[in-house]
Amino acid sequence: MTAPGLDAAIAALRRGGVIACPTEAVWCDWSSDVCSSDLAVWGLGCDPFDEAAVMRLLAIKRRDVAKGLLLVAADVGQLDRLVDWQALPRDRRDAVLASWPGASTWVMPATPRVPRWITGEHDGVAVRVSAHPLVRALCLGFGGALVSTSANAAGEPPARDECGLAPWLREAVDAVLPGRTGGLERPTPIRDARSGTVLRD
Repeated sequence: MTAPGLDAAIAALRRGGVIACPTEAVWCDWSSDVCSSDLAVWGLGCDPFDEAAVMRLLAIKRRDVAKGLLLVAADVGQLDRLVDWQALPRDRRDAVLASWPGASTWVMPATPRVPRWITGEHDGVAVRVSAHPLVRALCLGFGGALVSTSANAAGEPPARDECGLAPWLREAVDAVLPGRTGGLERPTPIRDARSGTVLRD
């Protein structure tokens, strides 16, 4: 996919930058009782394996690293080294795979490769295979999964469109990828892949 600003956003990610982009839905802390950021909103992204980039993203959001972060991918293959598929029974793997691509978030058993600044205080990793064309194009162009979290400071409402991005946030990121969100108007469930339990509905 070729889109205005896509190459610049991918280049920024590869340099260890933080970008703002539209999403289909953005995940928040699955242990929280109050969350409005899993609607179709704008998000922040970075390389999950670049600790400095992740810490900068967390500083922009004023978010505690202990809460963990969601990873989005273009396809299941981009999650293979991050998710311990063998730790799931066959029926649970099938349920997860049947929900993707789409706005379904699963907390999966994490491999040792997933850094603690991504899992936070949890023993799993929250992941999604996105159906959003721009998110997929970013992941494909970058060559792997990306951090995805709402484009706002903690406690503030997330931007629903590019015009809603706070001026201070625009100045804090390295690139803004123009586009439209996926249009979701209701939060999507976050589920535990091991049990199928809904962690947040």
